Amino acid sequence: MSIELDLVPTGLMRAIDELALVDHHVHGAASRDLSRRAFEEMITESDRPVPEWMTQFDSQAGYAILRHCAPVLGLEPFCTPEEYLARRARLGTDEVNRRLLTASGIGHFLVETGYRGDEILGPSGMAELAGVPADEVVRLEAVAEQVAAAGCAADAFAERFAQALWERSRSARGLKSIAAYRCGLDFDPEPPSPEEVAQAAGRWLGSGDARLSDPVLVRHLIWAGIERGLPLQFHIGYGDPDVDLRRSDPLLLRGLIELAEPAGVPLLLLHCYPYQRHAGYLAHAYPNVYFDVGLGVSYTGARSAALVAESLEVAPFAKILFSSDAWGPAELHHLGALLWRRAMARVLGEFVAEGEWSMSQAIRVVSMVGAENARRVYDLGAGT
Repeated sequence: MSIELDLVPTGLMRAIDELALVDHHVHGAASRDLSRRAFEEMITESDRPVPEWMTQFDSQAGYAILRHCAPVLGLEPFCTPEEYLARRARLGTDEVNRRLLTASGIGHFLVETGYRGDEILGPSGMAELAGVPADEVVRLEAVAEQVAAAGCAADAFAERFAQALWERSRSARGLKSIAAYRCGLDFDPEPPSPEEVAQAAGRWLGSGDARLSDPVLVRHLIWAGIERGLPLQFHIGYGDPDVDLRRSDPLLLRGLIELAEPAGVPLLLLHCYPYQRHAGYLAHAYPNVYFDVGLGVSYTGARSAALVAESLEVAPFAKILFSSDAWGPAELHHLGALLWRRAMARVLGEFVAEGEWSMSQAIRVVSMVGAENARRVYDLGAGT
């Protein structure tokens, strides 16, 4: 059982609070005012309408917003949802975003831009409001779908995609695949042949379906991403019902991990709940694998310390990163950071209190996981 925050050693608490985090996987904050319905639909991973007889504020995420975000907006903790949303509307989206993003203490954002980008801020908008650097992570499937939308012959798809990927990722810090959403992670890990790619492209382009879900093409995108050489992120586990959770276990990527190992490209497993222990094992076993427990931290709220504790079990500490995976309301950006800090304080504070770790070891791990590992993996430099 983790200790209470007021029992955490002062030096450790100070180090955690003062650390400028690197959020290595995040999306932009909402760029428009949000109605109550829109706000509630954005603080859940469900893609279904919120039933009229309930509110998403009655959840770990909702309670965390009322506890931890309300004071940032000038309200008392534990205010009502109505009071909170009224205050939010009076301040306006830009001011809400500015307050919550700056209060998060995040010092660098790596912004994945492939999902509903017209509704959220891009890297430049995030940097302007938060006053810290923000770089891009490019989604492979989004690039391929843009190539298809522009018109492309099947036998030219591979070359056109390679050209588009290079152009889109010229200034990016990383790439991402949502294979878990499109075909599941139980795909053949071998690179497909040029003939297989052309045939699959023909089927897809001829279908009129804008969404890429063919496992052959998904494999091709992943291997093209590995060849590009940038750190490659994978959605793992928890997400909206579009993902089949049964087929998003990171252990299904073992074959790909082993085949990709000689390339030396970092493979980053995102979110991972409820497979965080599986991800930790892979990070323990393979030098090219890293992981985080972003997203799950925000949605487990007061229980987030348990999730963070499990992430620290078997993985080398140099292989664990911080992310929020926030999308939309800036409350999720703020909570991703705040709840992670509180969870680390409780978990590591207990290790120190029990005499298992020294204070300097605990502070070292906070710095590694919160910022240093991401700087090294993404070559961000020490000035973040």
